[in-house]
Amino acid sequence: MISESSLMALQSDNSSDTLCFLDGSNSKSITASQLQCIKLGIDSETSNQFFEKMEDSGEVTSSEESDANEVLIVALLGILPLVPRNLSNKAFRLSLLGTALSSFYSLYTLYHTPRAWNLSAVHAWFQSIIATKDFIHLMYCLMLVSSRLHLKLALIPVICWSVEHVAKFLRGNFSRSLFYRRYLEQPCLFVEANSTTLSIVSSNSEIALGFLLVISVISWQRSIFQTFMYWQLLKLMYHAPATAGYHKNIWAKIGQTANPYIYRYAPFLNTPISVIQRWWFR
Repeated sequence: MISESSLMALQSDNSSDTLCFLDGSNSKSITASQLQCIKLGIDSETSNQFFEKMEDSGEVTSSEESDANEVLIVALLGILPLVPRNLSNKAFRLSLLGTALSSFYSLYTLYHTPRAWNLSAVHAWFQSIIATKDFIHLMYCLMLVSSRLHLKLALIPVICWSVEHVAKFLRGNFSRSLFYRRYLEQPCLFVEANSTTLSIVSSNSEIALGFLLVISVISWQRSIFQTFMYWQLLKLMYHAPATAGYHKNIWAKIGQTANPYIYRYAPFLNTPISVIQRWWFR
């Protein structure tokens, strides 16, 4: 066990929440949480087991983040306009499928399976995952991966999610690498500093995609069922705590822009809009 008197010097590492202490001739690295464990009198072996357990059940696992690297590359191939159409369509499906598998693995790691296979246990387990980001990402990708429409706009949220995961993966695993510090540290810091902007871009793209699917109903590639299910997903995004803040802000701006024109030029739309709003808010 490390006594508090052996902590001769503490210094903060700018690239992480790690603290370094010098104990005689040995220099070791601990996190702020592990330092708190030491101060509370918890021995190092117990604290190490605790933090290893926490890493195994983290919200974003290393394997999920490494999968995001491949998803980001494939998604970029699917969205770039100069890529051949056949390759672009395959990349479109592969990026959605990769994100779906990654989200499913994350859900399984965090929530496992229902404790019992009866209606009440399954319902309780489903209620615990339905509002999480991973479940929303899984449903988003499953709805679009089988679509006959290959809308490039659908890949913008996937790219935003992947960029965040890749930056977090690089920062967590290669922060001591010379190559990372020289070429990748600033881009990763930029991504982390602008994570809110990425979430706003992703939310705008998700809502715009909903309107595009409504317009696509009049085309020969229409899928009324898929459009209805996607708007159910948008409704979930509006109410889920993980995404509600961004979606509510965007819908408020849409209402402020559209409502004056509707009241002035199309008052007959007030009744159907009221019906839709009652369904949306319940």
